[in-house]
Formats: sequence, structure tokens, C-alpha cells
Amino acid sequence: MKEKKIFAALLAGALALSLTACQSGGETSVPTEGDAPAGVAVQVQEVKVDTISTENKVSGRVVTDGQESVFVTAQAQCTAVYVEVGDAVTAGQKLCALDLASTLSSYNAASISYRSAVQSYNDQAAIFDRQIALAEKNVSDLQALFEIGAASQLEIDQAELSLDTARAQRTSTLAQLEAGMQSYKSNVEQLDTVLEHVDGAGNVIAPVSGTVISLSATEGGFVTASAPVAVIDGVDRMEVAVSVSEALVPKLARGDEVDVSISSLGVQVVGTIKSIDLAASMQTKLYNVTVSINEDVAGLLSGMFADVSFRTDTSTNTIVIPTEAILTSNDVQYVFVVENDAARYVEISAGLTGNGVTEVTSGLKAGDMLVTVGQAYLSEGDPVRVVSGEG
Repeated sequence: MKEKKIFAALLAGALALSLTACQSGGETSVPTEGDAPAGVAVQVQEVKVDTISTENKVSGRVVTDGQESVFVTAQAQCTAVYVEVGDAVTAGQKLCALDLASTLSSYNAASISYRSAVQSYNDQAAIFDRQIALAEKNVSDLQALFEIGAASQLEIDQAELSLDTARAQRTSTLAQLEAGMQSYKSNVEQLDTVLEHVDGAGNVIAPVSGTVISLSATEGGFVTASAPVAVIDGVDRMEVAVSVSEALVPKLARGDEVDVSISSLGVQVVGTIKSIDLAASMQTKLYNVTVSINEDVAGLLSGMFADVSFRTDTSTNTIVIPTEAILTSNDVQYVFVVENDAARYVEISAGLTGNGVTEVTSGLKAGDMLVTVGQAYLSEGDPVRVVSGEG
């Protein structure tokens, strides 16, 4: 028993020495609250001016198009013939020349009128959108003031009436502008059909590479819409057939470039709008659009699914930020920027949206340091700590 007491005393002494050593070095071995970095950890990105286009994605299928009939849907005199039956031609090669001066002049005038109508529509829509955004903010501000007794219900009612009036005026005015735009577009499309395979000098152009197997054009003779100017037997080409809504079709034009994604092959290529149907399908009420694929894709087969992204409503020299940086509360969109190592709350007005990015029409300027990660944990004035980002 005596030996056990001696052992216990020695053990107690050792523990006391150990505790004394820990206490003497406590400042370095025990972390304190002051050691933690100050501020909310965030990632930032410098706000820059860029170009953005609205993207509309539509799914379709890959199809083949081997033999091409070259039509000019108007009567015109042939002034020169450059090929014969049996000749091998390449896409873009001249087949013959037609006297289409008046038609080309009408097409140019119609194109100018249509572009002007589209610009007027977009400009007016932008004006209304800014007015509505201000009216919405006014209502929101008055509601906040009403909650603290600084505004009356009558003021809120008047602000909401102004907002409803602005929205109704936008709908009415844009409907009228769109009707005019559609009329101009119809004129352009009709002339597009006539000039589908004709360049600006009146030359009929081979749309594909291949062999000329039929040719109706003769020098001094006339071509008509009832028979193709030429038929070209080309190698099989891949195209994508999609159907689009009546809201999207006015924004498309033959020759526009699009992005084509074939998920089964894991590839994305550039395509060109080859044709747009002038009438909607009776069954689906959608408009058929054919997209030519501009490059060879290994393993591409007819029948494969493909997604086509149409780029419309482009804005240039505008503020563009990652969409994920934007927060929303009570229909108010806002972001956080970093100033003097602190978070600043900024309400914004959004414009066009693209692939993961959004146009900001008010609230931000180039050079602002935008919080792109961690913004959900911030409040106005919070200290922040930038852990990574780009300047």
C-alpha cells in the first residue's frame, strides 16, 4: 500500500510539471480568436464592358441533304453561263449570270427598312424596360417607407397605377412596332426566296460541291421559277432540322451563324441558317428551320439529336457579369461589390441574358470589384477577405 502511495505522489508531481509547461507556452499552443482572419471570405471579379447576345436553345435532329436543286423564283434573262452538264463544281462557284438588277435593288431597300424596324423595336423596348424598372423600384421604395410610416397607401396606389400604365403602354406600342417589323420581314423573306442562290452581282452560285447533272440556263435565254437553273449531285451533307416558335422566328435570318451541339459525340460546331419556312406547320404551329453544319464531324450520323443555340438581340459595349453573382429579394435584383475591404450592396437592372452571363443596364460600372462567390453570406458594410479572384 505504501508503494502505491509513493507512485501516486510521483504521478501527481509529473502532471503538475506538465501543466506548468503548458501554461508557460499557452500563447503559441492554444489558438485564440484573434488568430482567425477577419472578414467574410469571398471571390471577386473586375466588372468589364463586353458584348452579349440572348441565346435560345432548340432541339432537333441531324438530317442528310445530298442532291441540290438550284432555283431562282423569278423570270430573268441569262446573260452568261459558266458551266456545262457534267462539270465538277465547288460550293460558292458561279454557275451563270442573270439580269436581276431591279430585284437586287428592291431587296436592298427592303433589308434596310427591316433592319430599321428591328432597331426601332429594340430601342423602344429598352426605353420601356428602363421606365418599368424605375416604376417597380418606386413601388418597392414606397412600400418600404409605408412600413415605417413615411409613405401613405395612396402614394403606393398611385405608383402601382403608373407601373400598370407603363406596362400596358409597352405591350401596345411594341405590338404595333412588331406588326410593322413583320411586314418588312415578309418582304425581305419573299425576296430572299428569289435570291436564295444569287450573289450581289446577280450570279447564280452553287450551294454545294458536286457534279452538275442538269442545267436549264442558256446565254440569252430566260430562267423561270417552274424549273431549277441547275441540279447538283453533291456528296451527302449533314444538316440539322429544328422547329422554332413564332416569337423567335422574326429574330432569325438566313445566313446567321448558330452554335450546334451534338451531345452523343460530345462536340460543338458552328452552323449557318440555310432556310426558314415562311409558314408554320399546321400540326405544331412551329416554323421549320434548317441549319447547315459548316465542318466535317467524325461519327456524325443522320437521326442524331442536336441542340441549336440561336444568338439574338445583341448588345455591344455593355456591362456583362456572371449570372451567378446576382441575388434576388422581393423581385429586386442586387449584387455586392468590394470597396475598402467591405461589402457594398448594389441594386441593379438586368438586360439580356446569355450563356451564364447577364447584361447589367444600371447599378454597376467598369472597374467595380464584383463578388462572385460568397455573396449570399454578405450584408451591407460587412468586412470581407478576398481569397481569390481576378483583377
